[in-house]
Amino acid sequence: MSQLPEILREQAESQRGMITRRQALNAGLTRSAIGARIGTGRWQRIYPGVLATFSGEAGREALLWAAVLRAGPGAALSHETAAELHGLARKPAQLIHLTVPADRRVEPVPGLAIHRSARIAQARHPCQEPPRTRIEETVLDLADTARTFDDALSWACAACGGRLTTPQRIAAAMNRRAKLRYRNALRLALDDITAGAHTILEHRYLHDVERPHGLPRAERQVRVVRGGRSQYRDALYRKYLVVVETDGRVAHPAEGRWRDVHRDNAAAAVGITTLRYSWSDVTTRPCAVAAEVGAALAQRGWPGPLRPCGPGCTLPCS
Repeated sequence: MSQLPEILREQAESQRGMITRRQALNAGLTRSAIGARIGTGRWQRIYPGVLATFSGEAGREALLWAAVLRAGPGAALSHETAAELHGLARKPAQLIHLTVPADRRVEPVPGLAIHRSARIAQARHPCQEPPRTRIEETVLDLADTARTFDDALSWACAACGGRLTTPQRIAAAMNRRAKLRYRNALRLALDDITAGAHTILEHRYLHDVERPHGLPRAERQVRVVRGGRSQYRDALYRKYLVVVETDGRVAHPAEGRWRDVHRDNAAAAVGITTLRYSWSDVTTRPCAVAAEVGAALAQRGWPGPLRPCGPGCTLPCS
């Protein structure tokens, strides 16, 4: 790389070794010089018009740069790929997602998913590289393409629960969009996230168990310090010393189980009753969960009453 023209060397370094053929030509390399480097294996083609200035396997960030360069000026990594870069997605998606200006067309390339937007210039983060959409815009892009509202809401919960953004910033980004799937439901859900419902299961508990059955309003994400370490309670009915914890994990590792047991034991030692519910509990038997929580609260002095959530409610008869 030291033999390259200075401007091209700087571009290659900032782009994790990736350049476009146009950048190489503009820097003064001839077509034959470019071809010679490719022919000897010193360089390699990644996409049409996009070259790696090294031999060997390209790393993840280099491949993301190559995708951005292939998509052309104004492009930004978006959707699942932007979520990956923001730390919102746990693992890379199968496709690399990019958004380009609405008036441009990019020929289909295997491995790339191209989206178009008239407002990509505003949605693109001003300084992060490789170029990507802002975290709020990423959340809304994912919500807009989600199969269900629960899937859409889970992105907002994860972003806010992970302290990557705030409900207020997501709401502001929503206001800048003319069209958005699940707009009204998301707006209401952002209020719940502001109140402390940081996971989709906590939101489900609030909307399917607590509110429709007339349970008192719990405090959410309450910070408790034990042994010098901070812990957070999903839902605390402080007046009645009852805690409800929701766990959406399909598998609960032994280490996590014992951590929960220790936390519950510490709470019991100071007179707090802890009730734990899984995704299946909250989503398939919300009325039974409400009855159990109501009974625990009643033992601690809650006057009630529980109320049926609708004609098909399965609350036991009083």
